[in-house]
Amino acid sequence: MSTPQLVVHRDKELMAQAAAARLITKIVDAQAARGSASVVLTGGRNGNALLAALGASPARDAIDWRHLDLWWGDERFLPQGDPERNVTQAREALLDSVPVDPKRVHAMPASDGVYGNDVEAAGAAYAAELAAAAGPEDHGPVPGFDVLMLGVGPDTHVASLFPEMPAVRETERMVVGVHGAPKPPPTRISLTLPAIRSAREVWLLAAGADKAKAVAIALSGAGEIQAPAAGARGRSRTLWLLDAAAASQLPRDLYPPASP
Repeated sequence: MSTPQLVVHRDKELMAQAAAARLITKIVDAQAARGSASVVLTGGRNGNALLAALGASPARDAIDWRHLDLWWGDERFLPQGDPERNVTQAREALLDSVPVDPKRVHAMPASDGVYGNDVEAAGAAYAAELAAAAGPEDHGPVPGFDVLMLGVGPDTHVASLFPEMPAVRETERMVVGVHGAPKPPPTRISLTLPAIRSAREVWLLAAGADKAKAVAIALSGAGEIQAPAAGARGRSRTLWLLDAAAASQLPRDLYPPASP
C-alpha cells in the first residue's frame, strides 16, 4: 500500500476546483492509456462540491463520458430518488448535465428495489456487479479503479465504515450491509477496506474545522478499526486533499512544505 501524500488548499472552494481539475486529468490519462476509466464517487458536501466544480469546468469536455464507469463507495439504503441518496445528489451536481452512458452509472440498490428492505442481499448484488466488471488484470473481485474518492467524517469514518463497527472489520467481502450506523440513516451499503484498497489511487477529501481532529488522528498512526480513514490506501497512491481548516491540527512534520 502507498504512503499518504498531502495537498493543502487555502479554502474549500479552491480545494473543490483543484480536485476537479486533478480528476479530469486522471480520467483523460486513463482513457488515453486503456480506452476507458473507472472512478468511485463519494457523497457529502466535499464530494458534491467536487462534482459541481467539475461540471462548471470547461475542461470537462476533455472527458469521453461514454467510456467512463462510475461506482459509489457507499449509499444510504433509501428509496430510489430520495434526496439523501448519494446517487441522487450526484445526478443533480453533475451527471444529469453530461453525456454519461446510463449503463455505466453503477448505482447501489435502493430500498424499494428488487431486494426490498434486505440490505444484505442488496450489498451482495453490488458485489456481484463489481465482480462481473473485474478483468483478469485486476487480480480480484473488483475492478482496478483508477480513482476512488472518499469523504472523511468528523469521527474518521470513510464510506459507511464507522469506528469499531463490524463493517470496518470485514476482511473477506467487498461490499456489506451496514446496520445501526451512528449517522442517519442507520441502514447503508458500503464498500469494505479490501475493496477500497484495490483502487490504483485513493483520494480522501476533508474540508472545514470540524474535520481537523479526524484528519490529525488518521494521519498520526491510528489503527483502522478505531480510525477507518487510516486504513484507506491506494495501491499506487494515497492522496489527502485538504483545506487549511481541516489541516490545522496536523503535526508540523506531516504538513506539506508547500501546497497551493
